Amino acid sequence: MASQAAASAFNGNVKKALAGLKRINLEGLRWRVFDAKDQVLGRLASQISTVIQGKDKPTYAPYRDDGDMCIVLNAKDVRVTGRKMTDKFYRWHTGYHNIFLFLTSKLMWDLGCQEDKYIGHLKERSLKDQMAKDPTEVIRKAVLRMLPRNKLRDVRDRDRKLRIFPDSEHPFGDRPVEAYVMPPRKVREMRPRARRAMIRAEKKARATGTGRHCEPTLVSTVQSLSMGNEDEANEPILVSSV
Repeated sequence: MASQAAASAFNGNVKKALAGLKRINLEGLRWRVFDAKDQVLGRLASQISTVIQGKDKPTYAPYRDDGDMCIVLNAKDVRVTGRKMTDKFYRWHTGYHNIFLFLTSKLMWDLGCQEDKYIGHLKERSLKDQMAKDPTEVIRKAVLRMLPRNKLRDVRDRDRKLRIFPDSEHPFGDRPVEAYVMPPRKVREMRPRARRAMIRAEKKARATGTGRHCEPTLVSTVQSLSMGNEDEANEPILVSSV
């Protein structure tokens, strides 16, 4: 278990953070630390799920649970793309049955007028509200839903290997933790036809000088460097914004 000094430095619920560690065989496992600050939720969750399954090890086997311990910090600062903050919802059923709605639904289902039975009260919560209530649950759901649905997931051992904290403090200061470096994003190169068309448009705009406003573009400079024309890359290329 964590030392008293590490536990006192952690302001959260230490008992909850350390729960279930005795059931995990920690021998030979690494303690990987993920910093979720300004990271995209889906890309971060995919990396965490890979480490939990042990796919980053040369000894990986799908029937063996030898993934490392994952500590996720700054869960409240995770980011999402698009309009997911308001358009994404978490839905679940309470299982509570209103007797009137249940009997009416059962009668309609028996008569063939309704396809599904009444299954209880449907609850939903937007991603924005969930981040305000408990940001750790957002990352937990994203990671666990990326794991394969087999017995290794059912025994909840992989769930116990995931420790998420909203801030940068955690009670595992006495463990040999190591920071996980997120891989750089791969940007697809522009296709040759599109590149040639853009270069022709830039040359035409530079020759004519038409347009209400012209400014140098970084894409043109990078493309010129990649094509080996350093003299042209050093000169600013004016492109019409129209």
